[in-house]
Amino acid sequence: MKLLLAWIINTVSLIAVPYLMPSISVSGFTTALVAALVLGLVNTFIRPILVLLTLPVTIVTLGLFIFVINGLLFWFVGSFIEGFVVAGFWAGVFGAIVYSLISWLLSALLLR
Repeated sequence: MKLLLAWIINTVSLIAVPYLMPSISVSGFTTALVAALVLGLVNTFIRPILVLLTLPVTIVTLGLFIFVINGLLFWFVGSFIEGFVVAGFWAGVFGAIVYSLISWLLSALLLR
């Protein structure tokens, strides 16, 4: 039940991002559901591998390279989900930050 609620929270967060960033668009609720699921799977399986492979760069940049990884993954998911458009790399980086903040805020409010 908690996993389903987290998925819905991430979906709502993904729907809210285009209101704050015009360079990102989501065509509808179903697209947001699929994109939130794919983002969750990518962050679960691919992100740890990338973080491990780029560990030296992450250490040298004092952890700031994680923002690059998150932005690239956000942009990557936007490139193959129909109806979820991320305009470019920087839109992916800032979109991932906004998405994370909204998701964190909603989770803090609803998942106590």
